Amino acid sequence: MRATKVGIRKSKTPVAITRHSATIGIYVPTKPKPSKADLEGLRVDKEKKQELIAAAWTTEDELMEDFKKLRHDSRMEKS
Repeated sequence: MRATKVGIRKSKTPVAITRHSATIGIYVPTKPKPSKADLEGLRVDKEKKQELIAAAWTTEDELMEDFKKLRHDSRMEKS
């Protein structure tokens, strides 16, 4: 099967491909590869978060448990 190449506008959301008003396919854009600067920024953010967690004398697991409890309590109040 030979593929047909077509140009498409840049989109961050899926695009329906139609023929005579009937959808025959969906184009789902992929995420672009992160740049080196983006990856470095994430690494720096991670280090800063780890320093803040250590300074608060807690762990990531304890923070997650607190978050889950707060979310649960908030949902219960709305019910």
